Amino acid sequence: QVQLVESGGGLVQAGGSLRLSCAGTGRTFSTGAMGWFRQAPGKAREFVATISGGGTRTYYVDSVKDRFTISRDNAKNTVYLQMNSLKPEDTAVYYCAASLRYSGSQLARAENADYWGQGTQVTVSS
Repeated sequence: QVQLVESGGGLVQAGGSLRLSCAGTGRTFSTGAMGWFRQAPGKAREFVATISGGGTRTYYVDSVKDRFTISRDNAKNTVYLQMNSLKPEDTAVYYCAASLRYSGSQLARAENADYWGQGTQVTVSS
């Protein structure tokens, strides 16, 4: 069974840091783009960051640039999201996504994802 399993969410104070992980099982994701999206209560799911299959190209939504860093370890079939200087507005459920067909820039569109994780809650208190 093909799955993406996220971990690392939690409660943190504003200004703190968290590191999310997303491990793929059931197939290799090393040739395709992977990324992170988030959904806050009452809002649509939004793109956060994506990374190319080789890990050389990364893309971020403007609101997280210079605070979040996406990376991947293809040997472990895992993608990470290091989140620093967290703000209350970063509070959301964070979802991992993977595409077998599209590039990192194209995966910024949620409809281009082939697989989704179950989500992990990130709560930033003020």
